[in-house]
Amino acid sequence: MFQSREAAGRLLAEKVLAAAPENPVVLALPRGGVPVAAPVAAALGCPLDLTFVRKIGMPGNPELAAGAVVDGAAREVVFNAEILAAAGLTQTDLAPEVEARLADIAEARRRLLGGRTPEKVSGRTAIVVDDGLATGATARAALRALHNRGPLEVWLAVPVGPQETVWKMRGLTDRLIFLEAPRNFVAVGAHYADFTQVDEAEVARLLQDAEARR
Repeated sequence: MFQSREAAGRLLAEKVLAAAPENPVVLALPRGGVPVAAPVAAALGCPLDLTFVRKIGMPGNPELAAGAVVDGAAREVVFNAEILAAAGLTQTDLAPEVEARLADIAEARRRLLGGRTPEKVSGRTAIVVDDGLATGATARAALRALHNRGPLEVWLAVPVGPQETVWKMRGLTDRLIFLEAPRNFVAVGAHYADFTQVDEAEVARLLQDAEARR
């Protein structure tokens, strides 16, 4: 069990640093991924940025994900073709939902990052960091979108996730770094002594500290 997200991040940073990524940039999934990502970025001496992912819900069933929107210098929309086909829908049918989620992301980025321009990932090792994987849907969307932005490599670094989900991520990454992958996984929070919700003030502080170190 990890004492906190920060403690898990320090352990994760050791493994990422040992892997020696070339020209890295760390992209945290907010908000829980930010305290984990901050020690990783500090160890590498590289930029820390956020990558926002929002689920695109199906009409009449918003909990069922038809895809996801991922932000960045060029925003990406990733659709689940099988779910759309089963419902007899096209990507155009979901255009209003996509626009609504893009607006959500724009507002979240404004609150947390102000007018800061997203870090470029072209020609860099983009390292996606979260506090853990459950279904892995959010991380998968982020990884797929990043591959379209010309990175040198795309890595995923997480402290913990169910064994089956972790192995499935291998096909989406150039390198997968994790600390624990239990077979009998219950929830991400079960692996932390302190899994207090991360608020926006803490996210802003960690980003400011990372910028000051640079």
